[in-house]
Amino acid sequence: MESGPAIFAGTAFALFGAALLLWTGGRLLHREPVVHGMRPAVATTAVTLSGVVFLALGVWCFGRM
Repeated sequence: MESGPAIFAGTAFALFGAALLLWTGGRLLHREPVVHGMRPAVATTAVTLSGVVFLALGVWCFGRM
């Protein structure tokens, strides 16, 4: 019973982190801006770091079960 919220949170975090990394990679592959109004290097670093953090949170939630 207690693993239900961990499964939901882990799935949500992992899917969002993976989707964010895939989206960022697609934007970079097509040489399109990742975030409008920011320097490309800063935007890419911030979004990639966020994606990795969300993916790690998902793995952590799955590890807590």
